[in-house]
Amino acid sequence: MTAHPSGFVTEAFEAQRDRLRAVAYRVLGSYADAEDVVQEAWMRLVRQDEAAIGNLAGWLTTVVGRVSLDLLRSRQAHPETAYGQESADLAVTPADGPAPDEQAVLADSVGLALLVVLDSLTPGERLAFVLHDMFGVPFGEIGQILGKSADAAKMTASRARRKVRATDRPAGPGPEHREVVHAFRVAALGGDFEALLRVLDPNVKLTVDTPDGVVVTLGATKVAAGARMFSGEVARQRPVLVNGVPGHMSWRSDGTPLSVIAFTVAEGRITGIRIVVDPAKLAAIPLTAPA
Repeated sequence: MTAHPSGFVTEAFEAQRDRLRAVAYRVLGSYADAEDVVQEAWMRLVRQDEAAIGNLAGWLTTVVGRVSLDLLRSRQAHPETAYGQESADLAVTPADGPAPDEQAVLADSVGLALLVVLDSLTPGERLAFVLHDMFGVPFGEIGQILGKSADAAKMTASRARRKVRATDRPAGPGPEHREVVHAFRVAALGGDFEALLRVLDPNVKLTVDTPDGVVVTLGATKVAAGARMFSGEVARQRPVLVNGVPGHMSWRSDGTPLSVIAFTVAEGRITGIRIVVDPAKLAAIPLTAPA
């Protein structure tokens, strides 16, 4: 890339941001970590001589790959800080209306089930599989990131592919899941206690993520009662995907975020509900209230 004004570099980077975030998210399984990796790529870019970059997209992919690989290896070396804290990580995307390609891919192919499978791979296998099979990055470039030859990188990706195919993956959310979630939403907004009990498993677990910590409620009766009281504050809602799983996000009448809710459904009933009401976490979600 020849020298350009800094404004051009910023524009070129922003054009790559969503793709880079997608790469990092698939490699790391954490939306927050993916954002940090993309920011690190930007910091390295602004320190780089623009004239020395021949292919900006390839250069950025390599940087994101290397930083992500370092994070994966750090998790392996220090399991106490490793991936597995998904309960604190929110990837919330719109589920109403036409979704951008990136959001559709995230929901369909990088749901929690696949992330669990990828988490069983070694750092090198995970990186090679994601970069090649999901993004079509040539093995030569992957090998440079891994410190291996192109043939060795190809073998690493093939090994990862075999492991992914051999691992049973639970099915992603289907129409029944969405129907149950919709029924819960209607019942909660209408304060219909009996309808809530019909969609809740008797042993349903409700987890509420608050600024002061996590509060857990067990049992359909208590969860239904809480849902009826909570619904009174909701002014506007929209369906969303929370880490690829159907849910919804709510706002107060003044447009401030109220909550994000995600559901676990089994055999036609809701067995788990996670509600995030922590204002700091809600403020980090780039969605606005529907008109």
